[in-house]
Amino acid sequence: MATETAPVAYDEDTPRGFAFALTAYLLWGFLPFYMKAVAHIPALEVVAHRVVWSVPIAAVVLILLGRTHDIRAAFRSPRTLGMAFVTAALITINWCIYVWAIGAGRAVETALGYYINPLFSILLGAVFLKESLDGRQKTAIGLACAAVALLAWETGGLPWVSVGLALSWGFYALCKKSLPIGPNQGFFLEVLMLTPPALAFIAYAEINGTGHFGDTGMTDMLLLLGCGVVTAVPLMIYANGAKLLRLSTIGIMQYIAPTMIFFIAVFVFKEPFGPYKLAAFVLIWIALAIYTSSLLRSRKARQAAAAAAAASV
Repeated sequence: MATETAPVAYDEDTPRGFAFALTAYLLWGFLPFYMKAVAHIPALEVVAHRVVWSVPIAAVVLILLGRTHDIRAAFRSPRTLGMAFVTAALITINWCIYVWAIGAGRAVETALGYYINPLFSILLGAVFLKESLDGRQKTAIGLACAAVALLAWETGGLPWVSVGLALSWGFYALCKKSLPIGPNQGFFLEVLMLTPPALAFIAYAEINGTGHFGDTGMTDMLLLLGCGVVTAVPLMIYANGAKLLRLSTIGIMQYIAPTMIFFIAVFVFKEPFGPYKLAAFVLIWIALAIYTSSLLRSRKARQAAAAAAAASV
């Protein structure tokens, strides 16, 4: 695993970075199968175990990387702790929606939410970071809004699973930019802060006889223990891969997981997929194609500018 360094804007993709990112996205793509296996367990209990069992894994990674001093420094910074509290709350909301939606047979909506996410992220960048949007990006955002409006019209209300996932993850990524520590350290700090309420919830459930850790068989116990692995491992693999790739490459690769979730939902879980959902997905896919073309055009412009600057030296 790559050592933790400050974020670097890579001009070239590295094979190692591509392998890390691809592994992470494939693991996220197959995650619905795991969440379906724990669908009989309340979503809050699953999320609590995701938090608790992620802590030792994240701690071991930081020890191996020799970055534990970053955590000690973070605890001496009220600003860092405050931002970590915000990101921890946002990731908890995201996990709760995701776990509940998969168990409730709404995996198609989770796929749509993660398709919308990159478009929502560039909108957040424009609003909060004053990043400029080109015409293609504005068109892509408009098509995404049209897709959401179409589903809202069909159901008589917002597709809250899709919107909730996009909002929570988009704001999580935005706030994560303000967290002045590396991604692995930030993840450890988040789950560490969430551990006391998570442990309290687990203890309450077990005392009241509604918990599934130990009382309902070895299978449930192993599945809940495994929640830490399926949560921490992909996140940390991705965090190290993202540092070794162009942003435009990451932007394209992030479609892998929602595409896998979509096919699993429709062809394996056999979730209903009527004409309105199809129309909404077509709009999103067109929007993402336009967005991707914008990324690729920006990359070519940067390369041309760099080549011109090198030629003039």
